[in-house]
Amino acid sequence: MAEINVAVIGFGLAGRVFHAPFVNAVPGLTLAAIVQRRGDEAQKAYPSARILRSFEEAIQDASIDLIVVGTPNETHYDLAKQALLAGKHVVIDKPFAATSIQARELIEIAAEKKLVLAPFHNRRWDGDFKTVRKILEAEELGRIATFESHFDRFRPMPREGTWKEAGNDANGMLFDLGPHLVDQVLALFGAPQGITASVRRDRDTTEIEDAFDITLHYPKLEAYCRATMIAADPAPRFLIHGTKGSFRKYGLDPQEPALVAGGAVPPVGDTRDWLSEPEEAWGTLTIAPDPANPGVLNRTTVKTERGDYRDYYASVRDAILGKAPLGVPSEDGYRVIRLLELARESSAKGKTMTVDFPV
Repeated sequence: MAEINVAVIGFGLAGRVFHAPFVNAVPGLTLAAIVQRRGDEAQKAYPSARILRSFEEAIQDASIDLIVVGTPNETHYDLAKQALLAGKHVVIDKPFAATSIQARELIEIAAEKKLVLAPFHNRRWDGDFKTVRKILEAEELGRIATFESHFDRFRPMPREGTWKEAGNDANGMLFDLGPHLVDQVLALFGAPQGITASVRRDRDTTEIEDAFDITLHYPKLEAYCRATMIAADPAPRFLIHGTKGSFRKYGLDPQEPALVAGGAVPPVGDTRDWLSEPEEAWGTLTIAPDPANPGVLNRTTVKTERGDYRDYYASVRDAILGKAPLGVPSEDGYRVIRLLELARESSAKGKTMTVDFPV
């Protein structure tokens, strides 16, 4: 297999937790360089990688094939555009861009130059989401009437000294967690017909949008995407009701907290278990064997599928090598940003917006 040399731009949370460990674990990808403007944390973590002090060094290096943009949100578009124009394949951490116009421009540049442009919608590879997809594909719940997805946090006071709390349209919960929740709904159900949203500032003091409720309207289906920073008692991660029963799942995929705590990602092919969820974290499937007798219900726990962000980067590798389509097409990145724009517009106007995706 041809080796693809990768440069990860930034070594904050994104580069340190979500990108460098998984690039390093996937055969066919070489973590060749990390851009860390100051400090030596990257060098200590990955002594075989070259540490660069500027983005320009990375895109001017002819040996680098793939650039991973893991920098503050407002920089994504500019850095991705420069990398594409320099002839590099690109992965962009969410949000894919600050506006749908920017997203469309990046897609057009990538298409013109025949380069892979990949939105980092890694949570399609969360174990809980893989479990939900499996249940829906098996039609165990019948026709789905409501799909509810939460990503709740409890952070009632703003953190100081972080760009994530800075007032900017590319920051805040809508563009931080919104891309994950909306992308998962699109992956399951496709494009909605309409969108109604409340995008808010729920904390007493905040410079960012720190809560949202988004409803995506489909024929005979309502999909709710919800997040807040004042959930001391979080809602279920997933709550799905169908004509045959319901599925309820609490808790978040364990990959992120394990890596934040210093865990290591094993190489692909390693036989060690990679963060399977304990049984007490599994979701509950409640089914009526006979809908005409709704008082009789069968409740079972459903083993959570193993989440694995290594598979995201394996998909990027295969797309660059021409072996398979990209797991998350760039067009999906554009559609997510467009829906988030419409959510903000719906909230401002207090009305349901018709969904459109201008070309």
